Amino acid sequence: MRLTGNRFVIIGRAGMDFYPDPPGTRTEEATRFFACLGGSSANIGVAICKLGGSADLVTCVSDDAIGRFALNELDKYGIGRAHVRSVGGEARNSLAVVESRIEDHQSVIYRNGAADFEMTAADVEAVDYAAYDALITTGTVFAAEPSRTGAFRGFELAKAAGLPLIFDIDYRPYSWPSAQVAAEVYSRAGAMCDVIVGNDVEFGFMAGDYTRGLDKARELVAQGAKLAVYKMGEKGAITVTPEGEIKTGIFPTKALKPTGAGDSFMGGLVAGLADGLPVRDAVLQGSANAAMVVARVGCAPAMPTRAELDDFLKRHADPSAA
Repeated sequence: MRLTGNRFVIIGRAGMDFYPDPPGTRTEEATRFFACLGGSSANIGVAICKLGGSADLVTCVSDDAIGRFALNELDKYGIGRAHVRSVGGEARNSLAVVESRIEDHQSVIYRNGAADFEMTAADVEAVDYAAYDALITTGTVFAAEPSRTGAFRGFELAKAAGLPLIFDIDYRPYSWPSAQVAAEVYSRAGAMCDVIVGNDVEFGFMAGDYTRGLDKARELVAQGAKLAVYKMGEKGAITVTPEGEIKTGIFPTKALKPTGAGDSFMGGLVAGLADGLPVRDAVLQGSANAAMVVARVGCAPAMPTRAELDDFLKRHADPSAA
């Protein structure tokens, strides 16, 4: 599985993350906070741009100070926002308050009336998909209308333009009306995609049985996907391809927080596929990216540059297979 280039169009949200400062502080005891760009799709875009690729975001932000903060942050990281639309009314940007601590970690996420769910089919129809090498999205975009219909329309247009579809399952129960609706929508989305990335719980959820997650990943590849990465936390990952399965371990790290690993993994993985790395090496690059991000404050600002990632990979041996 290789990508023809490193120009990505990403459908999904940009928001604001608050981190109690200094690291280790509990939210309820904090008097200072560090603010940075948030939102899984925006974070993936940052990871790609820092590794030398290009990323344009398709989403909506609130027409207020928080929305403008997100726009300024996208500009800072070089993420294209020609297809980011500001919406008024009661829509609000997502906000996450995330602790930089492992023990008793708390993340509080505000998603009521989320602005990114206001994305429509017209937003995705304005994109020139021929200008890109792949489309990436995270599962959150499918949780509500009109974003769900818009995202599926984006899938159709990207497929028609010959783009591979890359899907981060990213299941967040609080965004969905019910688990049944989520499972049905995820199955429909997964069946359309070429690359599907998720953890054991997320694949198990798609399968309707948490003990059958790996079977679901294998089933998706058997039905036409080129790659499914089944992540198992500390146990590493199993990557399923039509040619066989690849087991990889994780890089040891002194984690500061449990969040950010998924977005950084995706960024490292797709950057590796775009650079022509073998699948195993691309997965390991994603794992290294994740190991670096969980050891730093923030998610977007924690994403390593190409030089930092290359240095990390030089200094760390290939982790043993899980």
